Amino acid sequence: MTEFSDPRYRELDRWDSLSALRAIWESQMAAIASIGPALPALAEIVEGALPRLRAGGRLVFAGAGTSIRIAVQDGTELGPTFNWPDARTHYLIAGGEAALQLGIEGAEDDADDARDQVVRAEIGARDVVIGIAASGRTPFTVAAIAAARAAGALTIGIACNGGTPLLDAAEHAIATETGAEVLAGSTRMKAGTAQKVVLNMISTQIMVRLGHVHDGLMVDMRPQNIKLRGRAQAMVQRIADVPADTAENALIQCDWRVKPAVLIAMGATPDSADDALERAGGILRDAIAAQQATP
Repeated sequence: MTEFSDPRYRELDRWDSLSALRAIWESQMAAIASIGPALPALAEIVEGALPRLRAGGRLVFAGAGTSIRIAVQDGTELGPTFNWPDARTHYLIAGGEAALQLGIEGAEDDADDARDQVVRAEIGARDVVIGIAASGRTPFTVAAIAAARAAGALTIGIACNGGTPLLDAAEHAIATETGAEVLAGSTRMKAGTAQKVVLNMISTQIMVRLGHVHDGLMVDMRPQNIKLRGRAQAMVQRIADVPADTAENALIQCDWRVKPAVLIAMGATPDSADDALERAGGILRDAIAAQQATP
């Protein structure tokens, strides 16, 4: 269906801009709606991924063309937003890194390269591998997921057509049936939107469950510029209920890491703050509770 030519848009090139933009907007809303039926399956994926990632596994994204570009966009944000280690995000890219900017002819059909990349990356039982393909039939992505599953990884297939090889190859299958595009076959549109949202949902909820979020705040973000340092200070103020200068002083003592700064602002030393967080498994809420319970 993602390749289907919808007769509703056949004369799109003759429409006025407002009518055309309304049709594109409506199609994007339909893409978001297509995710609703997959919510229970997405929750299962998150819970299935947690034990592997807690054991030191990696988040691995596999795909070709638009799909892998969307995945790279999602994956590269995990470091700055959640302090997720860069070494624990990996990409299996049809055509290699050059394909992120260029169209590499035939790359998406190279199943042997996909299998080779899985071997070179030493994909194993602790890894979580997400394959993305709008059609659900991309040979590179299907082969990557099949090889990763054989290596013991948790595998997830995300496609915009049901009953496709990618969904069959993966342990967990997510089908967001977005249907025909406004521009026939231009899956950077509806299909791309659905893929982007699904990846955002999976990665964000994984990071929430791993303790990188407290009260809706990104308490493990990397405050690498003036704006983000201001955000870090505001978070410490809010969570610890302290003045701005106390929050800033606490952040300075722990190299601008928000979670230990909260504990320092509440009376801990830098060393005891780090120890408390380690005992709490990085969960700030538990560390605060333990500190408050200590006479």
